[in-house]
Amino acid sequence: MQKRLLVLGIGNILLKDEGVGVFVVKELLKESWPSNVDIIDGGTFTQDLFHLFEQYDHILVLDCVKGGKAPGTIYKLGRDDLLYNETQSISLHDIDLLDSLQMVELMGKKPSLTVLGVEPYELCWHLGLSPELESVFPKFLEVVRTEINTILKEWT
Repeated sequence: MQKRLLVLGIGNILLKDEGVGVFVVKELLKESWPSNVDIIDGGTFTQDLFHLFEQYDHILVLDCVKGGKAPGTIYKLGRDDLLYNETQSISLHDIDLLDSLQMVELMGKKPSLTVLGVEPYELCWHLGLSPELESVFPKFLEVVRTEINTILKEWT
């Protein structure tokens, strides 16, 4: 059986840079991807999406990540980076994400997890990214494409 990849963009597009994962998904959906790659706009991501996870071997989450570095910094995080984050503030969604993964594990499936994120400049009520994130958006999009292709190559 062919392995399956879920690319899940999460964030609130009404909170400026918080919506970066969703904006990336909107761009990826304009492209052609293999049939074992599903790209989904997860919005603000709640635990009711956990049922999707059991269908996949790898989950690639795209999100805004507050890692304390300069705005526009791109992060690649694994499951342990979220589990052992003492402040639980890397992502606004990491607790829901981990809970969802644990629920799927209880159902007998353990997908791999990668989070690609970018440090926000500003989180406030505004539709669209800050100019600071707009300037790194093409680079972030390319990092995401590369990661998708890397995961797919590992499976061949």
